[in-house]
Amino acid sequence: MLFRRLGLGAVLGYLVAGVIIGPHVLGLVGGGESKLDIAEIGIVLLLFLVGLELNLARLWRLRREIFGLGLAQVVLCGLAITAMIFVVTGFTSGAALALGLPLALSSTAQVLPSLKSSGRINTAFGERAFSILLFQDLSIIPLITIIAALSRAPADPSVPPGWLLAVYTVGAIAGLVLAGRFILSPLLKLVGRLGERELFVVVGLFTVLASAALMEALHLSTALGAFIAGVMLADSPYRHEIEADVEPFRSILLGLFFLAVGMVLDVQAVLANPLFVVGMAAALVVLKTGVIFAIARAFGFETRQAFSLGLLLSQGGEFGFVLFTQAQDALLIEPEAASLFSAVVTLSMATTPFLLAIARRFERGKEQASIDGLEGPEAAEQARALVIGYGRFGQTVAQMLMARNVSVTLIDRKPSQIELSSTFGLKVYYGDGRRIDLLRRAGAEQAKIIIFCIDDRSLDGAHLRTIVQAFPHARFLMRAYDRRQLIEYSKVNVAGTVREVYESAVMMGIHALEELAVPADEIAEVEREYRRRDIARMEKQAEAGDLYAAKEMMFRPGSPMNRGECG
Repeated sequence: MLFRRLGLGAVLGYLVAGVIIGPHVLGLVGGGESKLDIAEIGIVLLLFLVGLELNLARLWRLRREIFGLGLAQVVLCGLAITAMIFVVTGFTSGAALALGLPLALSSTAQVLPSLKSSGRINTAFGERAFSILLFQDLSIIPLITIIAALSRAPADPSVPPGWLLAVYTVGAIAGLVLAGRFILSPLLKLVGRLGERELFVVVGLFTVLASAALMEALHLSTALGAFIAGVMLADSPYRHEIEADVEPFRSILLGLFFLAVGMVLDVQAVLANPLFVVGMAAALVVLKTGVIFAIARAFGFETRQAFSLGLLLSQGGEFGFVLFTQAQDALLIEPEAASLFSAVVTLSMATTPFLLAIARRFERGKEQASIDGLEGPEAAEQARALVIGYGRFGQTVAQMLMARNVSVTLIDRKPSQIELSSTFGLKVYYGDGRRIDLLRRAGAEQAKIIIFCIDDRSLDGAHLRTIVQAFPHARFLMRAYDRRQLIEYSKVNVAGTVREVYESAVMMGIHALEELAVPADEIAEVEREYRRRDIARMEKQAEAGDLYAAKEMMFRPGSPMNRGECG
């Protein structure tokens, strides 16, 4: 809380707290190694939630970024850092390589939450940053293989050779894909029909832990297994339900992870060589920023975007601790060197909140630069109504509320729309109103009514249900794109739904009949009968779950309405 209050971020607070309560300062809770084993589940859950944001089609679209940009970053940063360590420390080439390659990896546990919380995970910038992080996770297997090949220790018979690990990787990914399609999807449909919320928690956690356990048994990356499991559920209608249920576990365990990282930091080694640790951490950040900047420019990034990416990924990563241990067991580095470079990684991670603050000033183009200057809804005063989406639809709704002096918080995710609204003297806050955490910051728990005026055809009934359940005291009004979305929303306990062009289409139909000189009383009968039939059709379609139900109630050529049919 203190570090958040000072604007330094929770991650740095966790790291410092871990140092204080760890064995090298107060010694309150023993060593951190055992906690790291459990806390790494937080990283596993993080990659699972990221996988839920991506489907196979989107991953295929990112293949150039993953295997081009990601490969270039790991190889070039790894070689540059290896050369620096070799020159500065005088270590052997094997030791320098065993230290330099792990330092090329960045902190997934820090970068991804930052991208998600800022709403950039689904932008072009966020996708490229994620692509690099994903390749870094894939590269752990070849890095372990390289360290094993350089090892001076007797071979561990329990660890398969590198070529067999690659075969295991392909087989495990294929197995997870098949399990997701033929086991998980039918299971989720069954859970959805039962409507038991705790079963979603069970299925979600079981999916994550089972996939991670499979990869662990094969000596592969547990985080990669969880990520693949998430991708398999990315197209599921229950994706948002699972995401909402797993998120609290991810937050707690990721916090525990950074506590444990602070606890394993050898304070005595740092105090014995403070200049080396600080200097090496600074050199690491500067070198990675420069190399990533150059790579990004070569891949067509704008200057500000490339620099922002360099700062975002400049720290050492949590998998460095694992690889340093592997290098120590392989007799490539001494335990003191492992402690010193673990301290370098930790210190570089501690700089991340400050570097992220700088990186936010360097976004893609004018649009991203403008996002940084926009206020989020946490800055708004508590209002009776939240209006999500301030386009042509939301503007009418909001102005009618304000005409009766109803306090309104306006939220939109288009910077251009927000800036245009400001020229009319209206304050619109930036954010994605579909996110439960953002709605909480906007005061949804105290709001009387929440009105979704966004044109979002992907906002399905399952996602809406999680939002409604999160704020049971609020009344919800929904804008629907078409009959399909209206049927979806009819299954959720909302106060009302409006088809976005329904009323305007009825008005044009009335105008057309007027132009054709149809008497006013007949036009009124047509309108009443059309509305009656439309409501009756909608009820039957929702009940049957079939868009073609009651299609005989539609007006067709040669089957006009009989006079007096409305009664």
